Amino acid sequence: MRLAHVRELHAPAGASWRLAAALSDGAWLDLEPARRRAIGRHPTLEHDSTLFRQPITTLDDGLRRGLRVAAYGEVIDRFERMDDDDDVILDADAFRFGPPVLAPPSFRDGYGFEQHVGMMWKRRGQDIPEAWYRLAVFYFSNVSELRGPDDPVWAPAGSDELDFEIEIGALIDTPARDLAIERGEEAIGGYMILNDWSARDLQRDETTVRLGPAKGKDFATSIGPWLVTPDELEDARKGNGFDLEMIVTVNGTETSRGRWSDIVHGFGALASRASADVTLRPGELLGSGTVGTGCLLEVKEQTLGRYLLPGDDVVLSVDRLGALRNPVVRRPD
Repeated sequence: MRLAHVRELHAPAGASWRLAAALSDGAWLDLEPARRRAIGRHPTLEHDSTLFRQPITTLDDGLRRGLRVAAYGEVIDRFERMDDDDDVILDADAFRFGPPVLAPPSFRDGYGFEQHVGMMWKRRGQDIPEAWYRLAVFYFSNVSELRGPDDPVWAPAGSDELDFEIEIGALIDTPARDLAIERGEEAIGGYMILNDWSARDLQRDETTVRLGPAKGKDFATSIGPWLVTPDELEDARKGNGFDLEMIVTVNGTETSRGRWSDIVHGFGALASRASADVTLRPGELLGSGTVGTGCLLEVKEQTLGRYLLPGDDVVLSVDRLGALRNPVVRRPD
């Protein structure tokens, strides 16, 4: 199942997002009118099913009400198309996608790919610390500057070295505490593409004092274009991830290519460590860390020869998860 927040292309500022689901033919189903139609045909649903008792607004609202992501599949299963102009089917040319989760309470970003980690330590003239192989480490990032598909991104004040980082994002959809590694993925409701934007010059200064990252990272994180439930990926499972390709293009030119299956510390390990002695809450985000070659810091000289500039068009693509595009613009006054 694929879920997305959508709204009309020319909706007024502040218009509400609606929750939609992809059908097998590629069309998108508006879930709230589909829910109402199902109740009209089967009135007892309002009493028999938690999903049908209240309006479907956003995924965030459902998570607050205790609904797991997989629950929305019941609306899809009960949907019966009326005709070719069925008004609960969205016109793909008339709406845009938003972030799959609108206001996550927290975001923990991991460090799971050995190739990327090794490059970072090599730049410091050191080997990967032994502890990295034992621990699924992560840092907390900012959730107030979340971007969705096609939202503009700019370098923060004082930075001339804007970089992308292609990652996988995972959504926690149930309370969980002290998870075992082999059960860590049970708390995940779905996956999405994640761009952990970085200001390399600010980050370089901050790391000298061994604290952070902070301003080199907290100015923007992009997620989208939709959320894909784990069952959609299960046949591609390999190692600690899935055998799916991850590609970045800038202005149509490929700069990065890697595979999710190369991950060392997968989401089972990350969720386990994140939940140790604390409660993970529905709506929280986990990031995989950057795939090998997945940023300009690793491949700038072989590809663009520079960091990102206003006017660049950055697209992150992952098999089965879609494509996440963001334009780079000048920093607003």
